[in-house]
Amino acid sequence: MSDVHLIEEIISLSVMAFALSADAFSVALGMGLVRLRRRQLVMIGVVIGFFHMIMPLSGILIGGYLSDKLGHITMFVGSILLIGLGFHMIFSMFGKEEEKRLVPIGVGLWIFSISVSIDSFSVGLSLGMTGAEIWLAIVLFGTISMLLTWLGLFIGRYVGRLTGVYGELIGGVVLVGFGMKLLFFSQI
Repeated sequence: MSDVHLIEEIISLSVMAFALSADAFSVALGMGLVRLRRRQLVMIGVVIGFFHMIMPLSGILIGGYLSDKLGHITMFVGSILLIGLGFHMIFSMFGKEEEKRLVPIGVGLWIFSISVSIDSFSVGLSLGMTGAEIWLAIVLFGTISMLLTWLGLFIGRYVGRLTGVYGELIGGVVLVGFGMKLLFFSQI
């Protein structure tokens, strides 16, 4: 892999990681209002980062297998999945009722972590079909989601209630953009 291609891959995957972490950031803003100890805040970020690594890795492995079996059609399918996921994120922000807040410890933390990282599985599936750098994607997704979760928790803790709707909108638009890029500008 050339240096230019590696830099492009890092930039693309980093932007995608920010988009995928938008849900975690948005929910963490509200969760930060709950009085939590710093140790709990750190643990929440670590667990969310972990799930943002496991979910896309599972998707990448399955997507890579499908890519080997189905060839060039998987680039098309992967891009359509990204576009669909992006539109789902955009449209799901409309008509949302106020979510019940889980206490982010024990089972509540696991449920919260899975719920904000489930989108990463679909993106991982798409990345596996398109031949992305697996370990680079996993490390970036986990690290960026952990950092954005901590940022959301700390902002929520010190600033107060902020709306998280726009985070989902931005994340959805970015995923649609990446899906379009794969669909129209990738070498198939």
